[in-house]
Amino acid sequence: METIDIITGLDIGTTKIGCFIAEVNEIGEIKIIGVSNVPSEGLRYGVVVDIDKTVHSIKSAIEKAEEMANVDVDLVYAGIAGDHIRSINGRGVVAVSGENGEVTSDDVRRVIDAAKAVALPIDREILHILPQEFIVDDQRGIRDPVGMKGIRLEAEVHIVTGAIASAQNIHRCIEKAGYGVADLVLEPLASSFSVLTDDEKELGVILVDIGGGTSDIAMFYEGCIRHTSVVALGGRNVTNDLAIVLRTPLDSAENLKIKHGYAIPMENDKEIVVDVPGVNERAGRRISRTLLVEIIQPRIAEILTLIYEEVKKSDYINLMTTGLVLTGGGSLIPGTLEIAEDIFNMPVKLGVPQGFSGMVEESKNPQSATGVGLVQYGLKFQHELNGSFHEGESGVFESIKKRFRRWFGSVTTFTY
Repeated sequence: METIDIITGLDIGTTKIGCFIAEVNEIGEIKIIGVSNVPSEGLRYGVVVDIDKTVHSIKSAIEKAEEMANVDVDLVYAGIAGDHIRSINGRGVVAVSGENGEVTSDDVRRVIDAAKAVALPIDREILHILPQEFIVDDQRGIRDPVGMKGIRLEAEVHIVTGAIASAQNIHRCIEKAGYGVADLVLEPLASSFSVLTDDEKELGVILVDIGGGTSDIAMFYEGCIRHTSVVALGGRNVTNDLAIVLRTPLDSAENLKIKHGYAIPMENDKEIVVDVPGVNERAGRRISRTLLVEIIQPRIAEILTLIYEEVKKSDYINLMTTGLVLTGGGSLIPGTLEIAEDIFNMPVKLGVPQGFSGMVEESKNPQSATGVGLVQYGLKFQHELNGSFHEGESGVFESIKKRFRRWFGSVTTFTY
């Protein structure tokens, strides 16, 4: 009999909360067996603003996925985003302490500790420490230094930080809903697991996840994250523009965006007429799709321009050989990719989740990139805990225990 593990990803977004439950067999194959998406209430720009409403949305999403999958969930890998996310690069240096100058796992742990020793405001917490490369006696580009010989070991890492209060509130909401937190995962990092290939990460790629409230950015080069940032605009801003200009309810504006929205003009726009409901039983009206384009196009261009300005802040902008990958619900508006190509002046493609079986039709779309990616991240996380990687090299499990201890005064116990 195959050994089956259950991994659950919880995508906590501004406009929706998605839950993805997967079976993972003993050879690491992922099968999605439960999917749900419910409206997100209680969040604004990825940050909890109403605990009770957020708890209700989380509980509803997980319970629906549990019912579909016919399993009970204990732990979730939850996404975290929002404009409170900040990132910096760090560098550490230590002397090799192993016998005969051989680098050990303890040396790797010490050099990463040295690299993360940066001054942070008291209201911020490290969420991820992502090694970029190790250097042994000036030999660069080393992914795994354990076993190599040298005198000096250096590490360059990417440090992702977030507001402690925001992370605490997400954790508390999940806990109040009756579930445990295996890890809080930066959402563009999670999305990268599902939509990017190893070649793209190696050659240089920009991943942009356009969600409801924010657009999350991650740049990869030589297999590692080099830059992350957040733009506090997303698909919800397009919906708000439509609601205000057309004087229609938000739900109707969202429906218009999904069914009839275009970000670039089409030949037959004037011929296509759509119905716009009024607010609170006021009379509706009919408009041509041309007006929708005139409302949507400037906002999409603004969002992508702000993203480009963020990307330009990175020294790696000229090394993004494979171009730009757009994912998330906001990337689905027709014409968005064409505008992005003009602004970024590089190839652009739509990022669709890959690497799983099961409920493909429900999961293989850009809106599911983070949820599916959280499951794939969870699989890698569990491999690390089970010793598939060098013991203690990443320190993921210990860092999470320490993080929760600082927040709540106790250690969350994980069972797999």
